[in-house]
Amino acid sequence: MSNVPSGLLYTKDHEWAAVDGHRVTVGVTQHAVDQLGDIVLVSVDLKVGAHIEAGKVFGVVDSTKTTSDLFSPVSGTLVSINDALKDAPEKVNEAPYGDGWMVVIETSAAVTGLLDAAAYEAYLGTL
Repeated sequence: MSNVPSGLLYTKDHEWAAVDGHRVTVGVTQHAVDQLGDIVLVSVDLKVGAHIEAGKVFGVVDSTKTTSDLFSPVSGTLVSINDALKDAPEKVNEAPYGDGWMVVIETSAAVTGLLDAAAYEAYLGTL
């Protein structure tokens, strides 16, 4: 079973969300990394300041196996992009819940509709 840290929220598209007040840091889960293989490119299609809608694509991850869309778990304003991933996309493989984070979104709405760690683990069990 993949590593599923408690204290984070998850989507069925395998993104994680760390909520800190109105800021939500987003990345991909260990399960996604395991499925993708070695990540060779992370591309965020939006610029800082752009509005993003929950469930909409904000970028892509290219790996040795496939290309996968990245979906926003929340609606809000993109306030930060992990630019270190441009030169070192392998950080996502090495630490998907740490240095491999992708974006930070500021949201004014309550974060709802996401899975807690137990629910995400249960979801993984159905795949």
